[in-house]
Amino acid sequence: MKRFITPVFLVLSLLLPVLGHALTPQEAFALSSGETDDRLKALAAIIEHADPRAIVLIQALSNDSVKIAQQQVYVLQGAKAIDPVTGESLDMPDSAEDVVSNNRMRGELDAALASLSLLSPDQALRLKAIKAMLKEPDPSKLPLLVKALEAEQVDALKIQLAYAKAAIEINSPDDAIRLASVKTLGNSKTPDTQRILNDRMGQEANVEIKAEIKKSLQKIQSALAWGERLGVIFTGLSLGSILLLVALGLAITYGLMGVINMAHGELMMVGAYATYVVQMFFRAHYPEWFDVYLLVAIPASFLTSALVGAVIERVVLKHLYGRPLETLLATWGISLMLMQLVRSIFGAQNVGVENPVWMSGGIEVLSNLILPWNRMLIIVFAGLVLLGMSLLIGRTRLGLFVRGVTQNRPMASCLGVNTSRIDTYAFALGSGIAGLAGCALSQIGNVGPDLGQSYIVDSFMVVVLGGVGQLLGSVYAAIGLGVINKLLEGLAGAVLAKIAVLVFIIFFIQKRPQGLFAMKGRSAEA
Repeated sequence: MKRFITPVFLVLSLLLPVLGHALTPQEAFALSSGETDDRLKALAAIIEHADPRAIVLIQALSNDSVKIAQQQVYVLQGAKAIDPVTGESLDMPDSAEDVVSNNRMRGELDAALASLSLLSPDQALRLKAIKAMLKEPDPSKLPLLVKALEAEQVDALKIQLAYAKAAIEINSPDDAIRLASVKTLGNSKTPDTQRILNDRMGQEANVEIKAEIKKSLQKIQSALAWGERLGVIFTGLSLGSILLLVALGLAITYGLMGVINMAHGELMMVGAYATYVVQMFFRAHYPEWFDVYLLVAIPASFLTSALVGAVIERVVLKHLYGRPLETLLATWGISLMLMQLVRSIFGAQNVGVENPVWMSGGIEVLSNLILPWNRMLIIVFAGLVLLGMSLLIGRTRLGLFVRGVTQNRPMASCLGVNTSRIDTYAFALGSGIAGLAGCALSQIGNVGPDLGQSYIVDSFMVVVLGGVGQLLGSVYAAIGLGVINKLLEGLAGAVLAKIAVLVFIIFFIQKRPQGLFAMKGRSAEA
């Protein structure tokens, strides 16, 4: 804010002829000194006249950055001071006293600042103020709103200001004004205006206006329905991308290697905790670089989970190939051990992983549809992991060896392939991808010892439904299950939706045991 004070006077000076009133030294001093009641009267007068330069002074008062001496008000800007009326630099005397505001005064200053933000030279700040006024219409702000509408030069903001004005005038005693307000609000198509119209419907006595309110509500409901549908689809895609990330590792360990790895969810948990450790390291040692910690956490989560997976394969699983029941029981025991190890190190409570700044917030597509950056980037991340895995399995020497060992282990061994080493590499690769899934999941929720248990069943369903050993099938299955699950949740609730999806998969596998995409001949398709 301090760097904003001086340049803002250049823009505000352009608004003064339009608004017809400028902050005076007497008003600035009255707002900064005296009893609270007197200061509030001065504040009310400033708001009534819509003094744009008062934004700087009110913000400074709210930040305790104002001093007074001999009828002169000083707004602090670093080690210097400026005049809130002219914006000129001033030499502040040593006798200048701090301006102290009590809680009552602070509350009124914040409310006034929100109102006067309608006159701010910052377009984003003006839009924020308009939306706040539309959310909570205040008749006392109508004169200020009218002046802001007259001064506004941006067409999109003019429309929003007209909506905010109509939200106040919808309670006017004049039937003509109410009718015009209802027609205006019918074009806004937002949840806030829907609420305002619904409130007015219960109070309206005029039959004509009541009929117009019904028409406006129908228009808004139709528009909001599209936002809800698109929101469900996006949420389903987001869930599908997470399922895909979790299932990609299983597509190797189960689909290609035939190992029923019940510890796959815990390998994902290891990746999530690796992300948490990297975050804490950056926070403790490199706080100025905190927003790039995720770029380090991604390879760290992959390598940590891959290393744990390699140890599991070399110590336990290499002795159990060809015995699926034993691998299931062994990996289930390993999953319990990993969960207890994490509880012993990090505790039983969930830990929070903070999003970097560039993953915070979202894009407002519609009034009732905001796409969060963290979920959008996870969808992109899942696509990149899928592409990298496809290239690795289909275009590299390691991928060729993996497919060769999967297709015919004795023949691959006869051709000089070290099948034992390839098994370790493949299992470590699948485990590393599970770690990447854990890294992604840490950005949309808390990390805890039971994190993997929530996704292991769904990920197995994705692999089986898509076709064992088929990466493309896993993509279709993950996205399909994610979208269908979210659609059913809206109709029947989360529990019944999960049951319905499970029943569907059981019947589907009965009819088509090979899944969506069957293996072709003797090849192990990547």
